[in-house]
Amino acid sequence: MTTPVRLVVVDDHPVVRAGLAALLAADPSIEVVGEAASAAEAVVVTERRRPDVVLMDLQLGDGVDGVGATRRLLALDPAPRVVILTTHESDADVLASVEAGACGYLLKDAPAAELAEAVRTAARGGTVLAPVVARRLDERRRSPEPVLSARELDVLRLVAAGEPNREIARALFLSEATVKSHLVRAFGKLGVTSRTAAVASARSRGLIR
Repeated sequence: MTTPVRLVVVDDHPVVRAGLAALLAADPSIEVVGEAASAAEAVVVTERRRPDVVLMDLQLGDGVDGVGATRRLLALDPAPRVVILTTHESDADVLASVEAGACGYLLKDAPAAELAEAVRTAARGGTVLAPVVARRLDERRRSPEPVLSARELDVLRLVAAGEPNREIARALFLSEATVKSHLVRAFGKLGVTSRTAAVASARSRGLIR
């Protein structure tokens, strides 16, 4: 008999989390070994339960989103495979998730059988993408946009929120000089010369919300 895939479900909405866990636990090929409501909980549960796969929501309530949580989980040894499961399908979210190391990106309207198959595929080392996400990535490959690093995107998101460099540095645990360096590189990639223009360009390209 094949050993079931060990799964942890991360979502900050208790009802959604419980529903996903119950849905996937009903599949005999999957064993739900833990649940978490935040990035910090996800790390603790993953270290304790050693899952093969973590199903990760993007919007978490503890100040660290699913992308940040994914980075934390993939820094563990051993690291699980991470599949994003969300209602968001913006290019910015998809790109940030892929760059963080997620092996899959699915939408919450996916059928139960598709979710279960995605978990099994991820456990085998495969990649799983919702059809709409796969199309967007394919279109982006054909017409490549400037590729901003995860940190450059983090900085631009905070610039878009109106934060000055000092607060951005504090939020991201960086020096102000490093924040400025990220901004200069982002300006160059986007072909702009100001913070306002950088935010407008990144938004129009779907790199940030």
